[in-house]
Order: sequence, then C-alpha cells, then structure tokens
Amino acid sequence: MLVVHHLNNSRSQRVLWLLEELGVPYEIRHHQRDAKTMLAPPELLKVHPLGKSPVIVDGDTTVAETGAIVEYILDTYGNGRLRPAPGTPGFLRHRYWLHFAEGSAMPPLLMKLVFDEVQKAPMPFFVKPIARAISNKVLDMLVWPNLRRQFDFIEAELARSTWLAGDDLTGADIMMSFPLEAAKQRAGLDARHPKMLAFVDRIHARPAYQRALDKGGPYAFA
Repeated sequence: MLVVHHLNNSRSQRVLWLLEELGVPYEIRHHQRDAKTMLAPPELLKVHPLGKSPVIVDGDTTVAETGAIVEYILDTYGNGRLRPAPGTPGFLRHRYWLHFAEGSAMPPLLMKLVFDEVQKAPMPFFVKPIARAISNKVLDMLVWPNLRRQFDFIEAELARSTWLAGDDLTGADIMMSFPLEAAKQRAGLDARHPKMLAFVDRIHARPAYQRALDKGGPYAFA
C-alpha cells in the first residue's frame, strides 16, 4: 500500500487530498514538527536524505517533492482523472500551474515569512531597529511587489474558468491550494481578489478535502 509520510501543518496535506479525490488506498505515517524550531523530525532522514515532507513510498519507489508526487500519483493511479487530456490547451495550463505553485508562488511567500520572523526574533535592543529597517526595505522593494503582481495574475486567470486549468478540478489546483491558503493567512490576500478567495472556499468545501483533514490532523491553513 502507498505510504504518505505526513508532517503536520505542511504541504503534504495536498497529497492526502489528492489521494482522497482519486479514492486511492493509502497509509499515513504521521510526523510532528519540533515545537521550537518548527523543523521536521530527524526520523524523516531515514525515509529521504533531505529529511523533509512530503515523501511517499510505494513499494520499492520513493518519491519526494510535492509536484513530483502529484505527477507520480496521477501517472500511476489517475487513469486520466484530475488531468486534462495530453495535447490540449488545458493540459498545458495544468502543467504550468502544477510547476508555478512551488517555482513562482511559494518563494515570495517564504521570503515574507522569513522577514516577518526576523522582526519578531529576540535580539539586543540596539540591533532591533536596524533589523526591522532592513526587513521592511526588502519587503517593500522585493516581496510585496512580487506578491501583488502574482495575486493580480492569478485573479485574472481565475476569471477565465472555474479552476486554473479549466472548468474541472485538476492536480494543478491541488498544488496551488497551499500557496493560496498561505497567502490568505499571512500575505494579505483579501477582498480585493474575490476570485482567489472563492477558489479557496471551493477547495475547503470539497468532501475529499474534508476527509483529508480528518485523516491528516491539525492543519492551520484550513
């Protein structure tokens, strides 16, 4: 049986959701973040050399990286579901958004998280104003402009169709769920982008998504 090494409050929630949408049997191995560092526990190093989640083990095959996992599951268990037919415009859109999720959407969100943490981190009082000034400068000059540009782009794309690759849910939407959930929670995604908010609401309303939450455990982004 396919095994998902699942880390609490992480991108691996998407893998559980995908498997629930497809009705593929699977087993969850739960892993908990370190309460202080928020890093994955060292036992994940026994599963994959980078010690990160998600990782799946399917017989003799081990796959890491969420996008690669989604593609593997669709190739192996999808039977044409949750992916447009090859050679169609929808298939190209699906491939684009599948890779956009981690390649373009996540980097500015992670940068915002890092620089927000810099501002909150304990440090000598005389250093804090300098750290805050540098952090704000990077956020204002680099992070926020990129986030706003991306939000406007995604909003316009969602005006074209119900889902990112067309009118049917695909693996690309599952991949994009985490960036949009993270954007709503900590990067200012609000009523100025109603299509994106509606996208997140549609995701959360799906029965398969709810089943994945029940099995995966606490997930703050939902």
